[in-house]
Amino acid sequence: MKFLKIEVFIPRENTKKLMEKINEGGFLREENYDFCYAETPVTGHFRPIEGANPYIGSLGKIEDVLENKVEFRIRKSDLDEVMKIIKKNHPYEVPVINVIELFND
Repeated sequence: MKFLKIEVFIPRENTKKLMEKINEGGFLREENYDFCYAETPVTGHFRPIEGANPYIGSLGKIEDVLENKVEFRIRKSDLDEVMKIIKKNHPYEVPVINVIELFND
């Protein structure tokens, strides 16, 4: 079975809601456990430019936002559904989502 590691950067106050939705879909399950993920506090930086509709911040101003990097493992076959859940429940207009292929079974 092929697995992927998903990394998502999200404002700290939105983390639990997103992870609850992913868990409800059954995607954070590892054998007899669910809600299997890690989170690391980070500071995200960005500047909304012309055409942006930012959830946080204002056009032309560099923002420093307290975020979490959440990491979890999914089956490769579940990627499309997990991406739909993330995009539906993430507050950012353009969320940072990293998908990393894992080479162990």
